[in-house]
Amino acid sequence: MKYGKKYADSLKSYERSKTYEASEAIGIVLANAKAKFDETVEIHIRLGVDPRQADQQVRGVLVLPNGTGKTKKVLVIAKGERADAAQAAGADFVGAEEMIQKIQTENWFGFDVMITTPDMMGVVGRIGRLLGPKGLMPNPKSGTVTMDVAKAVAEVKAGKVEYRLDKTAIIHCPIGKKSFGQEKLLENFNALMDAIIKAKPAAAKGQYLKSVTLASTMGPGVRTTYSKA
Repeated sequence: MKYGKKYADSLKSYERSKTYEASEAIGIVLANAKAKFDETVEIHIRLGVDPRQADQQVRGVLVLPNGTGKTKKVLVIAKGERADAAQAAGADFVGAEEMIQKIQTENWFGFDVMITTPDMMGVVGRIGRLLGPKGLMPNPKSGTVTMDVAKAVAEVKAGKVEYRLDKTAIIHCPIGKKSFGQEKLLENFNALMDAIIKAKPAAAKGQYLKSVTLASTMGPGVRTTYSKA
């Protein structure tokens, strides 16, 4: 594979086969985040589980200590007092059937997260085939189907992330922006890793953490490790 000059130079700045302590790995990632925009720092975790098995799924949500650096647009599907509460909590869009109709007829997806109340799931379900492939379908496990829509909106705005296993047994998740600096990124890294350790399925056997890699949007991956203090 042929790399660009900046990327190739970055590869020469560290040992690709070496596993670094998290703080050092983050330092390497930041040093090699050379794009003109504020690159996102992401983590890629390969787990020793079988994603085909229902009892070996790894999924959860948490609010990162320092947020993600991205302000997400929130759509809340609710009525009455719940709709008012969502509006007061800072939801970008609030509505009911008319918002579902807008998505259906206009192919409108001007939001990053959809939150709804349980009583509106029947309405939301009508467009499940549109929301599902985009990862926008509300789900109780991710906290996006709830009666406390105000709290859900506040958590998303504060930097809540959802982590979930993909078909290759890898979790991909952002932990912040380059501008956060090493200390804040390390705090987010530790919080996420701790959550994933706690989410280990009882059915998982053998080595749980197979590999952990950190990378910026445009930079190469750096192998790292995690050990709970």
